[in-house]
This record gives sequence, structure tokens and C-alpha cells, in this order.
Amino acid sequence: MRITSRRGTIVFFVCLGVSLVALAVALNVGWIILNWREGVLLVFGIIFFALIIAGMIVNTSFLVRELRRSEQHDSFINAVTHELKTPVASIRLHLETLQRHELAEPQKQEFYRLMLSDTDRLTETVEQVLRAGRAGDRKAGREKSAVDFRQLVRECVAAARTRHHLVPDALHYEEGPGNGALRVLGSEEDLRTAVFNVLDNAVKYSGDNVDVWVRLNTPDEKRIVLSVRDQGVGIPADDLKSIFKRFYRVSDRSLAHVKGTGLGLFIVKSIAQKHGGKVFAESEGEGKGTTITLELPRVTV
Repeated sequence: MRITSRRGTIVFFVCLGVSLVALAVALNVGWIILNWREGVLLVFGIIFFALIIAGMIVNTSFLVRELRRSEQHDSFINAVTHELKTPVASIRLHLETLQRHELAEPQKQEFYRLMLSDTDRLTETVEQVLRAGRAGDRKAGREKSAVDFRQLVRECVAAARTRHHLVPDALHYEEGPGNGALRVLGSEEDLRTAVFNVLDNAVKYSGDNVDVWVRLNTPDEKRIVLSVRDQGVGIPADDLKSIFKRFYRVSDRSLAHVKGTGLGLFIVKSIAQKHGGKVFAESEGEGKGTTITLELPRVTV
């Protein structure tokens, strides 16, 4: 309801801005017609009206941007609240059951496993928010060293298989030609976060049939390119650039079941930029999968 209200507000401000600009243009043209002989006044009049129009455009753009940012912030708060409340409620329910009933040992062990899983989910949500804050801080992560990126990617792939309980054929990993060291100058912790977030995203948005291909390649001596391709829900063309914004999540009801805070790819982009690299997404549309490409500068040590 609140999102609908904000969208209505955005439409109102856009219409208001367009109307004011149109009115200003009409007044300007009319004034020119009436005073075309007064040269100096005409010039100053055109300048002043141009400034008024520019000011109204800037003001309207600012209002619309702030309303959209507020809407994304509310979506983030709702997502984080859900990510925190759901596991807490689950843990409480299992604890109350253990307290009130005598259960067989196998059932107890299953409850313990579920509670540990919910605890991991809580921890991951908190860490994701902290990583986002750290990613937005330009002073953070200045400690740099030569990181073996090949080994880091292999470890992240293994960790993703374990975390999501994937069979070997669900997550494929391959490397381009060449056996030399693939090193990146930067923070190993940040790079690990970026790679794992890309893999985690690919698995989460693959649906029930996970089929993710990870390829590490070196197109030349100066670049290392990691591409992660899934066969999942895909991304509409209008959302391709926006998915790397803070709090942004694709507004598709079919994705409502996907857990997340809208911070994962924002963190990836921030880390890539800190390391002198870039990240971009490609998709042929909804239902046709997505490829996320992370490009980093290669160093020789």
C-alpha cells in the first residue's frame, strides 16, 4: 500500500514538473513575441526563463530520485525484517517444542540441525548488512596484498556447493588456457565476498533446477575475467543496470520467495571498483538466465 502511494506521488511530481516547464516555455515564447524589439530585455528574459526551467527540472528530478530511494529503503527494511524474524520465530518454535515435549533422539537431532541452519541464516543477514556498510566506505579495505585469485575462486565454488547442498553437475567450474599464477592486488576478504555473492546469487535465482557455469579466463596479460552464468529467471532489460544499486531488487512477484536484502550485487560492484575492476550483467530477458561478469586487473609478482 505504501509503495503504491509513493508511486502515485512520483507520478504527481513528474506531471507537476512537466506542467510547470510547459507553462514556463509558453510564457517565455509569449514574452518573446510581445517584446521581440527590446533586444537587451529579450536576452535577459530568455536567460532568466531558461534558469527557471532548469531549476524546476532539477527540483523535480531530485524529488523523484529521493522518493525512489525511500521506496528502495523501505523494501530493504522489509526484506531485512523478514530475514531476521523468520529464523527467530523458527528457533523459538523448536525450542518451545523441545521444552514442552519428550522427543526421540533422532527428532531432537533434526531440530538442532534446523536451529543451527536458522542461526547461520541470521548470521549471514547481519554480515551482509555489515559488508554493505564496509563496501560503501572508501577508506575501508585499503590493506592490499597479492591474492591468488584462481585458488580463491576454487574455494568459493566448493563453499557454494556445500552451502546449497548441490550435486557436482549443478555447479560447473572451468578455467581458460594457461597455468600461470592469476593474482590480484587487493583484500582477500573483500574479493572472497564478491565472488561468493555472485555465486550465491546465481544459485538462488536458478529456481529448482540449478545449472550454473563458472568460468575463469585471462583474455590478456592485464585482465582476469570471472563469468558466472545461470539458466534461471533472467533479468528484464530495464533492470540490468539497476541491479547493482543499493537495496535494489527486481520487482517481479514470481521472485518474492527468493531470500535476500538487495545488497549482494551492490557489494560486488563496490568491491570491484575498489580493486580497479568492473562488473556487469547480461541477460536475454525473463526466463532466459543471467551472466554476471567480474573483471579485475591482473598483477605479476
